[in-house]
Amino acid sequence: MQDNREITNEEVQKASEIINNLLSYYNSKVVGQPYLGYSLLVAMMTNGHVLLESVPGLAKTTAARVMTEAVNGSFSRIQCTPDLIPSDIIGTQMYNMATNTFEDKIGPVYSNFVLLDEINRSSAKTQSAMLEAMQEREVSIGGKTYKLPEVFVVIATQNPIESEGTYVLSEAQLDRFLLKETVTYPSARDEMEILNRVEAGVFSDVKSVASVDDVVYLQKLCKRIYIDPAIKKYIVDIVQATRMTDKILAPELAQYVAMGASTRAAIAFMEVAKAIALINGRRYCVPDDVKALRYSVLRHRIMLTFAAVAEDVKIEKIIDAIIGSVKTP
Repeated sequence: MQDNREITNEEVQKASEIINNLLSYYNSKVVGQPYLGYSLLVAMMTNGHVLLESVPGLAKTTAARVMTEAVNGSFSRIQCTPDLIPSDIIGTQMYNMATNTFEDKIGPVYSNFVLLDEINRSSAKTQSAMLEAMQEREVSIGGKTYKLPEVFVVIATQNPIESEGTYVLSEAQLDRFLLKETVTYPSARDEMEILNRVEAGVFSDVKSVASVDDVVYLQKLCKRIYIDPAIKKYIVDIVQATRMTDKILAPELAQYVAMGASTRAAIAFMEVAKAIALINGRRYCVPDDVKALRYSVLRHRIMLTFAAVAEDVKIEKIIDAIIGSVKTP
């Protein structure tokens, strides 16, 4: 049942303290990736999943570990390979010789934060096994169902430049991710700061600045953030616009869009907008909350044509054109 109580000043203040502690801890560890920390925080607050795309060695795993440390949550890292099978992730039944019975052994998916490293290296069968966990938040072993933790966030990474030995994620799998972030190379200044922090042993100093219960508190508070019907209509108009680009965009851009966003995009926009409103210390959403993470919500949900890929057309350019065509309330 939805909690329709009005959010008090004390609740907003407590939420702001938790959020500031988490962001401060993240920024003390990770250099030059502020948007990544912002997206991971939003994912925690909405109990959503994040897909990270970048070349190796740009602190994707470090960022996931830092946010886990910050709330003292459980963390599992799964290195995806072509020979990985569903039971390696979900779990399996094992024979106990002492009791002469089979026992269920839950896999590493049973954690607050699960890092799927190079998810596109696992087979389609293994990827599909994660769908139940990500969507239904439960796993089935030997006919028995196990509920996953209340705070359950999957952070998957993929390398965009390698194609050998990889399996492209299906549209259904991509749509399960609340956000998709692209991580870029740090600047020379940031890279120098990284060296200084490594030398100073910053990453070995682990401490929690919040708890999993605090994350649950933020999640429940997010659900109570007020979103006006006009803002909901704005979200629907944006998602609808992605499906009719031939009517709203210039022909030279419209030709690059093969498929628009699903209804999950509208749900993601609403949940993200509520989280951003709370991060900004508000009890209600404004249009800017919807637009704040527009690239992250849409870049994996709008499918481009082969021509767009061949001509290196940036999805962000198309997203901006679509948003620009929709009247802001």
